[in-house]
Amino acid sequence: MSYQKNTIKKSKFKPQSTRLMDQVREVLRYHHYSIRTEQAYVKWILSFIRFNNKRHPQELGKLEIEAFLSDMAVNKNYAASSQSLAMNSIVFLYKQVLDLPIADDLAPIRSKKPVRLPVVLSQSETSSLISAMTGVTAILAKLMYGGGLRVLEVLRLRVQDIDFSNGYLIIRDGKGGNDRTTLLAKSLVADLQAHLLETKALFDLDRENNIAGVYLPNALDEKYPNAGVTWGWQYVFPSKTLSKDPTTGIIRRHHLNESVIQKSIRSAKNKIGVDKRITSHTLRHSFATHLLEAGTNIRVVQELLGHADVKTTEIYTHVLQQNLDSVVSPLEKIQAQLE
Repeated sequence: MSYQKNTIKKSKFKPQSTRLMDQVREVLRYHHYSIRTEQAYVKWILSFIRFNNKRHPQELGKLEIEAFLSDMAVNKNYAASSQSLAMNSIVFLYKQVLDLPIADDLAPIRSKKPVRLPVVLSQSETSSLISAMTGVTAILAKLMYGGGLRVLEVLRLRVQDIDFSNGYLIIRDGKGGNDRTTLLAKSLVADLQAHLLETKALFDLDRENNIAGVYLPNALDEKYPNAGVTWGWQYVFPSKTLSKDPTTGIIRRHHLNESVIQKSIRSAKNKIGVDKRITSHTLRHSFATHLLEAGTNIRVVQELLGHADVKTTEIYTHVLQQNLDSVVSPLEKIQAQLE
């Protein structure tokens, strides 16, 4: 059984609600968008409407859309990524919800996209950071550094996504909606298998208590009604508490919240006294940089990270440490004259 991609096709689906924002949510869920995307799209569509004095989008067009997006760049100083997300939200509103044409030549003033070098830990710093973590969060950190995973990618891992025999992880529906495989470090296998034994005990307890099955993506629970209560579909890192599904209201066990790993990394950083700005994404940056330092082909690193364009991966070449030992700062050559 495999995941199905989020492909957007023109459909005859007509929302049942009369309120616009409820219609937006219905269509987003019909196309199986994630709850995070739904929240983001709703936020930007509401901002667009408020910017235009709460006029209905049917009364608005290219000029109003460009004015809203330009205002984000010129007056509100939003990042380029936020402006792009806002544009995608508005395009979705017109094409998928209102079924209205939208100009193909939208040309708002664009937010500048500055080039930011990623924060990267040295191998010794990475070792110190992970050593300062314990329990489940240590396993999470090792998986993220060992395979270059984003925080939600590791938290959304299912039992069936771990291939112990071949030594790799399958990342389902990652950024951009694509699947990929990445590395599973051999040194982590024993700890991960021990963790799964504890997770299996929690899963068995849920079955005894008739707890609803785990959330399944892309409405797979309709196609495979019993899949949610099978072991293979369970999250590798389930939450210790039950919670309400925001889209259905069903009480079930979700995966750990990302704040768990984020707080643990902050605590570990403070313990080891590193002054760098370390986040959960720093482990992914360090994974890529250390592979390149070791001579791994950049195309291989691109595939492991799931980057659509190798140019995205090339940013790590700017922070490589290899060969720097042989480079002498010009200050050293004049230091004697300064003393």
